[in-house]
Amino acid sequence: MRKLLEYCPSCGGEIEVSGLHCNSCGTDVNGHFAPCQFCRLTPDQSTFLLMFVQSRGNLTELEKNLGVSYPTVRAKLDEIIGQLGGDRARTGRGDRRGLLERVAAGELSPNDGLSMLRQIDTEAQR
Repeated sequence: MRKLLEYCPSCGGEIEVSGLHCNSCGTDVNGHFAPCQFCRLTPDQSTFLLMFVQSRGNLTELEKNLGVSYPTVRAKLDEIIGQLGGDRARTGRGDRRGLLERVAAGELSPNDGLSMLRQIDTEAQR
């Protein structure tokens, strides 16, 4: 099963769910529904979060399982925390520069960096 789209495949804008349908009884529900915070995670972020939970939050174990350095694991966790809105103080211009530096250093993939930049822009517009 595919998860809900979180961004428009045409323009990259934020998607809003406007209807739900029950296959069992045929009930339709219409309105304006935002996807959950976890639905906004990229597939890589979701996989990382699952592995984090399976390792009971042990970053050293996660580091070994992923075959990456501890700072890379920590950076990925910080990225997810920011994506989930857990660190609102880090969404200013300095955070944009930090994201670009992490992409340049290879700590973040370009796609993840772009996703996080879009999230920062979305939050800044609110």
